Amino acid sequence: MVETEERVSKTLGEFEQLVLFALVALGDTAYGASVRREIESRTGRPVSAGAVYTVLERLESNDLVSSWVGDPSPERGGRRKKHYRLKPAGAALLRQARDELLNMSRGLDARLDRIADQA
Repeated sequence: MVETEERVSKTLGEFEQLVLFALVALGDTAYGASVRREIESRTGRPVSAGAVYTVLERLESNDLVSSWVGDPSPERGGRRKKHYRLKPAGAALLRQARDELLNMSRGLDARLDRIADQA
């Protein structure tokens, strides 16, 4: 039972996965607004800034993401951006989530297409 509880506590939700994939894509240029834009451009779904920041804070508190405050920029009226980076533990958990999804979906494309075409 403990093993199952530990595994459940170390899973990622769909939006958490999207945020982490955005961090991978953006590298050291990742900050809240760029993460939101990356998710929107890759998924075509609207994303609220609040949702992104909430997830980033939770991921950081779970030691999956680190952050730092950059230098002030003239484009932002001298304000600083808070940047985010995926940590090794976050990368391992994201890889696990991706592998599980790939394993579950392997070989099911034709069946999924038939079911979807029935609608």
